Amino acid sequence: MNDTPGWTSPGSAPSDDQNGSGVPRPAAPADANGSAPQWSKDRPPAGQWSPPTGQTPPPAPGQGQGWGAPPPNAHWGRPPAAKPGVIPLRPLGMGEILDGAVKTLRTYWRTVLAITVTVAVISQIADILAQRYLAPDVPAASPDATPAEALEQSLDAAQSSLIGLGPALLVTLMASLVSAALLTVVISRAVLGRPVSLGAAWQEARPRLLQLIGLTLLLAAMSSAIVMVGLLPGLLIGGAAGVALTLLGGLGALVAAVWLMIRFSLASPALMLERGGVIQSLKRSAKLVRGTWWRIFGITLLTQLLIFIFSMIIAIPFTIIGIAVDGDGFSDMLSGTSTTFGWPFLIITGIGGVITSAITYPISAGVTVLLYVDQRIRREALDLELARAAGISGYGPTPGTQTVGG
Repeated sequence: MNDTPGWTSPGSAPSDDQNGSGVPRPAAPADANGSAPQWSKDRPPAGQWSPPTGQTPPPAPGQGQGWGAPPPNAHWGRPPAAKPGVIPLRPLGMGEILDGAVKTLRTYWRTVLAITVTVAVISQIADILAQRYLAPDVPAASPDATPAEALEQSLDAAQSSLIGLGPALLVTLMASLVSAALLTVVISRAVLGRPVSLGAAWQEARPRLLQLIGLTLLLAAMSSAIVMVGLLPGLLIGGAAGVALTLLGGLGALVAAVWLMIRFSLASPALMLERGGVIQSLKRSAKLVRGTWWRIFGITLLTQLLIFIFSMIIAIPFTIIGIAVDGDGFSDMLSGTSTTFGWPFLIITGIGGVITSAITYPISAGVTVLLYVDQRIRREALDLELARAAGISGYGPTPGTQTVGG
């Protein structure tokens, strides 16, 4: 498939007709008497004639057009791709995908920030309340503990923290799902250059929310099952051999979970935009990712790395300010006792979290949706449908759809 299906270079001859039969050729120009010109068989020897003034002689055969100026069609080639919105309608590079996500945030910032700031505020309030009232104190690790005991203590601490922060994680998950659904609609319109209001995005995304929640929970359950299968043998054996087996099994489970998540990473936009079921969306994602797993993994990994760096740039100053303001927590940290930060620290770091989430949510969602669009352009010539949906002339009648879904 060509990079831009439907375009051909002007003047190219059909590949199945090497002799040019059936292809019209321009007639030779007639002279003053109306007859075709007759060219002399005698040519001047090399070096005994000069070109017209101000022009260069023709090159040797096979070296291109001569006489100085190029022919009027020398600039012909593949026409530029249509770009009604934030991306050109052709297969995208990694930089264009990231740029499209940033352009969506910059161009439709009112709608995007209305979504992400609301979601970030709700998530941070739930997280602050959970840390303040629900999260248990993490016991200090014993320096004399064996490796098996240290691992058991770490698992117990993680289990206690997970139970305490469970309600906040649930609220954050639901808020993130709503944000992802709304942003998918916004980005799908941004591809066509059409703005969308918050109310319109909600009306379009609301019927798919329950299925999106089911899809997310199914993927989480699959990942948890893979991790549990990898860790369980080592935990059952115990001892030094159990610790080694747990680490080895955990590493294998992590690799398997990452492979699975990338394979199904395009299921969410497929669910929202193609309006299929959960299983159908998983199959669509697997089909679109097949053969390009490493490319999608690389783009996703780079995106998450950039998001992490940006988050640290925002979070570190707010954390330092919070520690400086909260004197009790800073004193506990210096004394080596169990650190319990108060409201000033939680509020200041929460503000930093809202700023970070408001920027990173649309970038992450934008990359996922644009990867989905890119894969469909590469495999299914979606760019032609998008051009028709955007009302670009030369692509046929404009369909009634307003999103990039099938």
